[in-house]
Amino acid sequence: MWLQVSLTACLSSLVVASYGPEAGRASLRRSGDPRRDGGCQYTFTVPAPAEAAEFCPRDETEGVLSRVVLLEALVRRLVEGQEEGGTGGTGGTSGTGAGPPRAVGPDGDSDGSDHVRSRVTSERDRLQKDKERLSGQVQELLRRVEQLGEEAESLRRKPCHRDQARPDHRPSGDSVMKDPNNTYQEMKADVTEVPASLLLPDGAHNATGCGELVWVGEPVLHRKADSITGKYGVWFQDPEPPQGTPYGDRTVWRIDTVGKDVRQLFAYEDAEQFARGFPTKVLLLPEAVESTGAALYRGSLYYQRRRSRTLIRYDLASETLAARRDLPHAGFHGQHPYSWGGYTDIDLAADERGLWAVYSTGEAKGAIVISQLDPESLAVRRSWETAVRKNTVANTFMACGRLYTVASYTAADTTVNHVYDTATDVGRALAVPFKNRYRYNSMVDYNHAQRKLFAWDNHHMITYDVRLGSR
Repeated sequence: MWLQVSLTACLSSLVVASYGPEAGRASLRRSGDPRRDGGCQYTFTVPAPAEAAEFCPRDETEGVLSRVVLLEALVRRLVEGQEEGGTGGTGGTSGTGAGPPRAVGPDGDSDGSDHVRSRVTSERDRLQKDKERLSGQVQELLRRVEQLGEEAESLRRKPCHRDQARPDHRPSGDSVMKDPNNTYQEMKADVTEVPASLLLPDGAHNATGCGELVWVGEPVLHRKADSITGKYGVWFQDPEPPQGTPYGDRTVWRIDTVGKDVRQLFAYEDAEQFARGFPTKVLLLPEAVESTGAALYRGSLYYQRRRSRTLIRYDLASETLAARRDLPHAGFHGQHPYSWGGYTDIDLAADERGLWAVYSTGEAKGAIVISQLDPESLAVRRSWETAVRKNTVANTFMACGRLYTVASYTAADTTVNHVYDTATDVGRALAVPFKNRYRYNSMVDYNHAQRKLFAWDNHHMITYDVRLGSR
């Protein structure tokens, strides 16, 4: 009875170790009745290696099956020994038939059953260890399958993030890239804004036209001031230098306007020397300069004398004061400045139409007044009063006889927001983008020979390309 129970436990362990739907077909059957037939037959059935390959590695399954075959052979030997022992016990009446039958080996040796029992026990222990090892591997595989299933379900449920501001459609063209998993990845695109003026027909603007301003380019840096005295200033090139003078249109001029007695005028041979900071000459002006409203035109420097409404014309070739005249009724020294202050009451400018003064008076009550000046004597030829208050704009410049105002001196992205045409006496709102890259633009002047704006933005000397309409 003990041997039968041991064999049953051993084989049951083998059946459990299969861990699969095929394991239910493994069985141990006994046929025949020893009392009726004089013997019985035990049949042990397990799935074939091919049927269990889905759940067990092939080499491990074959090893287990080989041991099962060996165990079946041992069981047969043990059963045969029991049958012989049982027959002898029932047929011999004169022997010592009392007591249980005794198992003997094939050769009649009573120790044979002990040897077989030891082998069976050993195989049972090995099968139990294999079962535990395979059980651990199965549990690990089940854990990994469950984890992968959770990840797959999470990916299926994950929503597709889209920009709600855009219409719901698939990107097309070069803006998408399809990967092997049939998913789409949106590519980042750098978009450059193209000014409307660049999209106009060729006849709408040209290099020599004198129409209305349609575009201002990006600021281009030429030089940065080295000290605090260069926070504000004025710099320019002569758009119409006289013939035979020592200074041409390549000469760069600069004045740092921070200080109480600004009188130094720096001359640089060209833009390269200017960028390197090597002046060829430093001129000492006869009167101190007020703020950033100076202009350069036809070989002369025009500027406002400090703390007065007096205009001065300084001849560069002879280095002498060529003309002096008060600008009638003009406010000065902070009475009617631009919005950034700086005593910018009088702003001189030159363009295709001549020399101009932009200022205000008490009679105009702070509104911008434009006067065209005689470049030799500084006398006022004609004046126009606009509806734009001077202290509401950051800067102005003249181009083709039109006054343009800049809305802000600190906003990185602002606009040229108003134009006044002296030819028609009409002003109107405008919206041409303009950039203050360094966030404190204290001077803007137009050079009609180069079609550029010269500006001084927080220590930085910069230029802007511009485009004007053809008429």
